[in-house]
Amino acid sequence: MRYKLTHSASLPMAGEQGLVHHAHCPITLSVQWINGMSYWLVKTEPSECSIDDFARAPDTPIRWDGVRNFQARNFLMQMSEGDLVLIYHSSCRQIGIAGIARVVASAYPDPSQFEPASPYFDARSSSDKPRWQAVDLIFERRFAQVLSLEQIKTLAGLEGLPLVQRGSRLSVMPVTPEQWQILLEQAG
Repeated sequence: MRYKLTHSASLPMAGEQGLVHHAHCPITLSVQWINGMSYWLVKTEPSECSIDDFARAPDTPIRWDGVRNFQARNFLMQMSEGDLVLIYHSSCRQIGIAGIARVVASAYPDPSQFEPASPYFDARSSSDKPRWQAVDLIFERRFAQVLSLEQIKTLAGLEGLPLVQRGSRLSVMPVTPEQWQILLEQAG
C-alpha cells in the first residue's frame, strides 16, 4: 500500500487505520493511496554518499543504511520498489537537492547494526528482532545544479514539506506528489 501524506492536527490512537504515527514524533501524517508510488527525500553528507556516487555506477544499487532515528526508520519501512527519492546533500558547501534515486529493494534489516566494528552497531539489536532497516537505491538522475535549501524555502506550496519546517531534522521524510512536482519544476 502506498500513500499520499498530509498533515493532521490531531494525534491518532496507535494502529488507527489510515494514519502514520510514531510515539516520539510530534507530527502525525494522514495517508491516502496514490497511483502505487510514493516520493521521499533522504539527507546525506556528500563525503559519505552523494549523487555522484550513484552516477558513477548507475546500474549498481547502493544500500541506504545507518539511519538511527525511529521516525526516519519508520519512513524507510514504508518505501517500496519503484518509489522515487530526492537526494539531499547536507553539511557541505552546496546544501540542497542534488538529484533523484529510485528504490530497488524495500526495507530489510540493516546489516551494519550487527557489525561491532561499524559506527552504526547497535548492541540492542538481534537478528531475530532487528531495530534498524535499510533500503537499496539506484541512480535515476542528477540535477544540472543543486536546488538549494534557500531556493526551496521560497517556493510556494512547500510550506508543509518537513525539510523547511522549523526544528525538523529527519534524515528520511515523505514528499507529497504536489511537493515533488514543484521541486522538479524548479530543478529543471
